[in-house]
Amino acid sequence: NIGTSVLGKPLFYLKIGVGQSEVFYNASHHANEWITSPLLMAYLEDYANAYAFDSTIFNRNATELYNEASLYIVPMVNPDGVDLVTGEIAPGSEIYNRALRMNYPPVDFPGGWKANINGVDLNLQYPAGWEEARSIKFAQGYTSPGPRDYVGSAPLSQPESRAMYNFTLNHNFRLTLSYHTQGRVIYWKYLNYEPVNSYQIAQVMGRLSGYSVEETPAYSAFAGYKDWFILNYNRPGYTIEVGEGISPLPLSQFDGIYSENVGILTYCQTAAG
Repeated sequence: NIGTSVLGKPLFYLKIGVGQSEVFYNASHHANEWITSPLLMAYLEDYANAYAFDSTIFNRNATELYNEASLYIVPMVNPDGVDLVTGEIAPGSEIYNRALRMNYPPVDFPGGWKANINGVDLNLQYPAGWEEARSIKFAQGYTSPGPRDYVGSAPLSQPESRAMYNFTLNHNFRLTLSYHTQGRVIYWKYLNYEPVNSYQIAQVMGRLSGYSVEETPAYSAFAGYKDWFILNYNRPGYTIEVGEGISPLPLSQFDGIYSENVGILTYCQTAAG
């Protein structure tokens, strides 16, 4: 694992492949976007099966892909928050009640909860315009621990975001994908930072998935994992918003989400060279 959550749960990572090109996919920074975790796990299972039987994954020979790229996956960045949303943290328990007391500005509880169990939005924790994110979110009323959009007391103040940060620093990732819900959109740049080939790669991703390729809206343009990766490495990093509707998305959308993303998940392993 890459570290542990607030409640001590391991933050697991998985690796498949032995190639020179290291790429990194992650999911479930946000608790009520947990459908992105089985998306990555299902892909990993299909890829492993294709490799085991010397078959193909989205028209790519799995053995060749295995030898060209090393794929790292953190399928669930925020396990405590996911446990809250999915009912694994029992209603009436001390942890549940503590979160309930933090439910302000109020959301549908616990289904609308995005933050970690400390009430900090993990995708507003990275050192890429964190102060700007703080100003924006404070102006919107998110000034204390709560279900969403609280940036924390400082960048990397939470164990989950620190683990992601340190894991990334200890590798040489050519490209990263951060999975979220919802909107069927790919966000590809940070401010005016446009890594070489990042837009062209995003255009291919859009064609493979049917998703639109857009710049991040100003109110969400700072302190995300993708933002920090681009700022720190000047390499392609993407936030992908899957599905449509209100999070948590129903599992009835899963098959469609998977079919839209299997091409991206395969292509991006070697897209950055």
